[in-house]
Amino acid sequence: MNYPKGPNGYTLKLFRVFANSLRFLAGKGVVNLLDEGSPLSANERELVILRVTANLNCEYEWGLHVSVFSEAAGLSKEQVAKTKTGCSTDPVWAKRQSLLLKCVDEICDDSKVHETTYAQFQKTWDVQQQLEILALCGNYHTVSFVANTSRVEREDFSALFPSG
Repeated sequence: MNYPKGPNGYTLKLFRVFANSLRFLAGKGVVNLLDEGSPLSANERELVILRVTANLNCEYEWGLHVSVFSEAAGLSKEQVAKTKTGCSTDPVWAKRQSLLLKCVDEICDDSKVHETTYAQFQKTWDVQQQLEILALCGNYHTVSFVANTSRVEREDFSALFPSG
């Protein structure tokens, strides 16, 4: 069976779990939303992923994205830590980032953007971007459920959750 490859051709531990399902391997369980065709910037995409995986205590996926993508996405070490330990109103966030994190938190908590936030959500991101945000939230819920329930061990090169 051909496994998807991670950095340097290494098969990530999570992909080894996915290999138990042909549907997952065929992209029917989790869709690859890390392509260059994303309507979101890399910064916004990674903020969504880091916040969802932090909210769901999925250190495996959070640490993987921190180690592989966060620097290229322009996230500072302080911002990365705040995706786990901070709130959307922390001063490390620009206004748009703060709103994005607030939306992600609401989606994670209540499966929707709250009425009080919805107008800003619609005004800030176009329909394609809104759908991408929702798809990322759903996708990384699934990834977190699989990684956490399967007790996938952290990759040797992956970051740990910050303390505190």
